Amino acid sequence: MKSLPHYLPTAVTLLLAAAALFHGPIHQPDGYHDFADQSLVWGVPHFCDVTSNLGFALAAFWGWIRLAPNREHPELRHGWAGYRLFLAGLFLTALGSTWYHLAPDNARLVWDRLPIALACAGLLAGVLGEVRRRNSGGMAGLLALVAVASVAWWRFTDLAGAGDLRPYLLLQGLPILLIPLWQWIYKAPAADRLAFGGALAIYILAKLTEANDHAIAAVLSPVTGHTLKHLLATGAAALIVGRVVWRVREPHPACAAACPPAPPSAMNACR
Repeated sequence: MKSLPHYLPTAVTLLLAAAALFHGPIHQPDGYHDFADQSLVWGVPHFCDVTSNLGFALAAFWGWIRLAPNREHPELRHGWAGYRLFLAGLFLTALGSTWYHLAPDNARLVWDRLPIALACAGLLAGVLGEVRRRNSGGMAGLLALVAVASVAWWRFTDLAGAGDLRPYLLLQGLPILLIPLWQWIYKAPAADRLAFGGALAIYILAKLTEANDHAIAAVLSPVTGHTLKHLLATGAAALIVGRVVWRVREPHPACAAACPPAPPSAMNACR
C-alpha cells in the first residue's frame, strides 16, 4: 500500500488543474510580441533573440550523442523514452524559437510554444520513469499528446478571439513542483536532486528575466531580458543533460557484475 506522500504529486496536479479551471481563461498579454531586441545584424532581425537559441540545439546534440548509445544503461533505460522526448523538444525549440523571433506573431508562436511543451512533457516522463524504475515510454507518449493539445487549445481559442493559455502554463509549471516531489518521495540520489533543483531554479529565474525584457535591456543592452531568458534556460537544460550524462559515463555496478573482466589467460593470448 502506498504511503501518504506518494499521493502528493497527484493531489498537487489536481489542485493546480482545479485552480486553473476556476480561475478562468488566461490571455496572452497585449504587446507580447513587442520585444526589446530590435537589432538588425548581418541582415538578421532581432539578432540576439534569434541567435541565443543556438544553445538549445547544442544541449540537445550533446545529450543525444552521449545518451543514445547508452540507452540500455541501468541508470537510463527506464527514463530514456522521456529524456529522448526532452532532447527532441530542446532541438525543436532552437528551430521554432528562431523561426518565431525572426518575425514575431501568433502564427509563428505556435512553433515556439509546441517544442517547449514537448520538452516539459519529456522531462516529466523521464524523471518519473527513472525514480519509479518503470519504462517511461507510455507516459512520454501520453504527455506528448497533452503537450500538443495544450498548444492547440491556445491557438484555436486565439483564432476564436480569446486565446487561453491555461493548459500550456500548467504543463510548464508542473515540472517545477512535481520533479522535486518525485525525487524526494522515491529517494533519488542527492546529486540528482541538487542538479535538477538547480536547473529548475535557473528556469524560474529565466522566466523572471523574460517578464522584465525591456527593463533589463535598459541596463544590459544589447542583451535584453528575453535574450537572457534563452541563455538561462539553455543553462538549465545543460545542467539536466549533464547530470544524466554523468550517471551513464561509467559502467553500472550491475553491468560490471554481468560482464566480469577477462581471465589472465585470455589476456595473455592476446599479447
